[in-house]
Amino acid sequence: FASRTFMSKKRILVTAGLFALLVLAAWLQVREWKRFDWGVFVKYTRDARRPELAVALGLIYTDYFLRAVRWKIFLRPVRRVPAARLTAPTIIGFTGTALLGRAGEIVRPYLIARREGLSFASQMAVWTVERVLDTAAAFFLFALALLFAPDVQVLPHYDRFRLAGFVLVFILLAVGVGLLLLRRNSAGVAAWVERVFSRIAPPLAHQAAQRAKAFGEGLHTIHDLASLFQIAGLSLLIWMVIAAAYFEVLRAYSLPGVTVGRALVLMGSAMVGSILQLPAVGGGTQLATIGVLHFILGADPEVATSCGIMLWLVTFMLVTPVGLILAHRERISFREATRIAAQEEEKDVGD
Repeated sequence: FASRTFMSKKRILVTAGLFALLVLAAWLQVREWKRFDWGVFVKYTRDARRPELAVALGLIYTDYFLRAVRWKIFLRPVRRVPAARLTAPTIIGFTGTALLGRAGEIVRPYLIARREGLSFASQMAVWTVERVLDTAAAFFLFALALLFAPDVQVLPHYDRFRLAGFVLVFILLAVGVGLLLLRRNSAGVAAWVERVFSRIAPPLAHQAAQRAKAFGEGLHTIHDLASLFQIAGLSLLIWMVIAAAYFEVLRAYSLPGVTVGRALVLMGSAMVGSILQLPAVGGGTQLATIGVLHFILGADPEVATSCGIMLWLVTFMLVTPVGLILAHRERISFREATRIAAQEEEKDVGD
């Protein structure tokens, strides 16, 4: 109970801090755009080309199938499951995330565990490994664009971009070493984490150690070298498809100087902004995207705002119509699934 109370207070403080940052960022942006013309904003939104937007949406739905293929490879050591069977839970899971924010992210592992008769803990381990691989793949492509894309090197403040690229490479190498250590000795790493955290935040020590151990065990779902290359390749392909969707949305607005390299920079910036998401509200991704479109890529405020909102809709929110239909067909309540999954997660951590 004490641990749960501590986590609740921590969550409230983190949310309040994120809210303050988002309000400050929004205020600075509004202050910069004193002459924002809503009529121009509506015009650009209405005139966005539909064929490119349709292609972008098709790419995002293709991405959900690729994620199902990757999950199939994770399951291969314990269960042979067709990727088509995992596609519906994937779409429903991302719908849960769109509707419920962070709380909805555990819907997908819960649904897959229930459908395939597997333990929830095992699928949470797969989900955690998947999240790390997604972040690594997205930032790897982001770093490549920052360091090597000629069209990015002519952007304002490129020296800062270049430094950010080197920092990202260093972080990715450090994460790679950490993952290798976790896979080889998850129990030893978990014990070290518990010792360190017990001095800083005793209520979190055991929980952090359990998560580290579970994550290390989750890495064993990559059971051989061939699976590692397949999963790594799919992770890069997934984010290349998302970058292509960003590129198509930019083309829909006829923005000057639209290139794949700049689409990658925009996607990477959105990933950084997602760190400042508010639970079930968001905000960080949109602010980061609009800010880069305006301040870095030179789009007018009205175009940047319209394009940023459209990117959010296409890449994040427009999964919901299909997801809701699939959830209704399978008689799934998102809030109930989230509640049960959260209880299962808490029980696994407590054990």
